[in-house]
Amino acid sequence: MAADQASSGGFLTIVRRIWRSVSVPLTAVLLAALIGAIILYASGANPINAYAVLIEGSFGTAQTFGRTLEKATPLILSGLAVAFAFKGGLFNIGAQGQLLFGAITAAAVGFGVQGLPALIHAPLAFLVGGLAGALYGAIPGALKTYTGAHEVITTIMLNFVAINLTDYLADGPWKDTSPGNIVARTPAVLETAKIPAIGNIPLGFFLAVLAAVVTWWLLYRTTLGYEIRTVGFNPHAAHYAGIRVSATVVLTMALSGFLAGIGGSIETLGVVGRFQPGFNANLGFDGITIALLGKTHPLGVIPGALLVGAMRAGANRMQLHAGVSFEIIDVILALVLFFVAADMIVRWIIRVRAGEEEKVTLSTGWGSQ
Repeated sequence: MAADQASSGGFLTIVRRIWRSVSVPLTAVLLAALIGAIILYASGANPINAYAVLIEGSFGTAQTFGRTLEKATPLILSGLAVAFAFKGGLFNIGAQGQLLFGAITAAAVGFGVQGLPALIHAPLAFLVGGLAGALYGAIPGALKTYTGAHEVITTIMLNFVAINLTDYLADGPWKDTSPGNIVARTPAVLETAKIPAIGNIPLGFFLAVLAAVVTWWLLYRTTLGYEIRTVGFNPHAAHYAGIRVSATVVLTMALSGFLAGIGGSIETLGVVGRFQPGFNANLGFDGITIALLGKTHPLGVIPGALLVGAMRAGANRMQLHAGVSFEIIDVILALVLFFVAADMIVRWIIRVRAGEEEKVTLSTGWGSQ
């Protein structure tokens, strides 16, 4: 009898722990959907019909489901990039710029390197794109470590550098010069560099999920991950414990940039087939919403990315068949981000107390080492 009671108590403890983990993001999504319904109704649309069409456009057929996974794939990686930096006490707003550099570098390898078999060419382009993102992510890490420049400011500025530089490359040295082309874009990547799909399911989605699992393992099952989390929790205590804080900060930002970079690689090699400015817009910025939805946990970003990917995939159908503006999706996502960030409102509504393990460290402070 005592064993049964202990087993029951252990089960209830697990249920409570799971509820504490999912209650805030789940409630945030429901509140955002409710307010979105009010906005839809006020604009003259039928909210029930609009949401039904959105779901149908995201999961209604094998093709639309594949489209949802396709949309979610780079979002998983951009969410991972932001979440990984959070664990190190860093707020990486530069995932967009790092993703762009990964995307255009992967394209350059994809169309510029010839004569390689697919088993070498595709992984090479994929990894080089990730390394480009890592190098670009290491810059704000080094600036924070050696000059005290805050990563929020430097990553915002580096986003603009990346946007303009990749636009220049796509409309300049790496522009597609094929007859009839007048837009800024690179040549199409070679067939040997493309990441294929398995039926309607993009192979890149499985790579993104694998990256999430590896990131979880790195953070929670390795010495390096322990050091990163320790620096994120308290860099001063980490320093006294013998951890090289400066090197850890730079490495954390580099690994965060690598995740964003391979997200750009997958978008180029597995979806667009080339780099074209505008096709990667907001993927990095959506990573902030996804990281917060997933409680900055590497595995939590997967359902968050699937939600945002489904909304992006079904938005066009909702606009066409329900007469709803495409921008309503951005409004709902903004509301989700608001409620997740202002979680005290959500906790007051559902009467859940904040635990120490649920706090998210967005930054170690201005100019801190």
